[in-house]
Amino acid sequence: MSIPKAFLFAGQGAQYIGMGRDLCEAFPESKAVFDQADQVLGFSLSGLCLEGPNEELIKTNNCQPAILTATIAAFRAFEARYPVLIGDAGYTAGLSLGEYSALVAAGALNFEDAVYLVRKRGEFMEEEALKKPGKMLSLIGLDLEGVKKVCASTNTEIANLNCPGQTVISGGAKEIGEAEQVAKGLGVKKAILLEVSGAFHSSLMHGASLRLAKELEKIKVQAPKIRVVSNVTAQFTTNPLEIKDNLIRQVSTSVFWEDSMKLILSNGVSNFIEFGPGKVLKGLMRRIDQQAKVANIDKKDDILTFNANLIGE
Repeated sequence: MSIPKAFLFAGQGAQYIGMGRDLCEAFPESKAVFDQADQVLGFSLSGLCLEGPNEELIKTNNCQPAILTATIAAFRAFEARYPVLIGDAGYTAGLSLGEYSALVAAGALNFEDAVYLVRKRGEFMEEEALKKPGKMLSLIGLDLEGVKKVCASTNTEIANLNCPGQTVISGGAKEIGEAEQVAKGLGVKKAILLEVSGAFHSSLMHGASLRLAKELEKIKVQAPKIRVVSNVTAQFTTNPLEIKDNLIRQVSTSVFWEDSMKLILSNGVSNFIEFGPGKVLKGLMRRIDQQAKVANIDKKDDILTFNANLIGE
């Protein structure tokens, strides 16, 4: 009997110059994904991923479609070589931006629509950040009650509940500076300012949510073929209208990643495959459940040397 598995998909911040290069050279399925992205967006996203420059790649409007494209390129190559394993998976989730990749993998969104949407999403977030400047701060080693105290006293908001002891907050630049000092007074181990252009996953992004809603009106979302966890509710979602609503809300509200993973784990899953650049989600899973196994699929060798035994048959 096959062991239940889940797929996880990387979010913003996992990008690097050269991501997808060896996939495109080795697998026609991967190259086709990059070619589709270039055609939909009307510029060479593939060139930006493979060659940079980094200061362009890290821009939110470029970074978001780039990560989606590199992630789906890895997924399609893997899918072509392990169709039975893909068919056995019962659950999927993505961290913030990664939810779009999860929806593509689950058959709820087609890739062309997804890459168009995340390009627009990134543009709207960048433009809103110029109107309402803000920052994000990762608090390490401070419990949730402590984080709530920080936010309550500085007019900041919880953006990401990633794993035990790691929470990200968002707010105006002045407020985030104050929050760092308050957190230090409460005994935070580390307070790390994130390299992002705005106060994402906060009410400062409400305008971007409204603009994304208009774009989503043009897009058809299907019922997913496998169960997708929405990271704004930490619940399974199958209704296309609910999926759209959650994508809209996600831009300006908290992401509940830890609770999303606990939901999947509570359904008897302890074997995960993380698709896309980096190993951020594997690291978070170690803090959520040390017994869970996570395999990473990012490069050619990850696919060619993949051993299903490492995550259970």
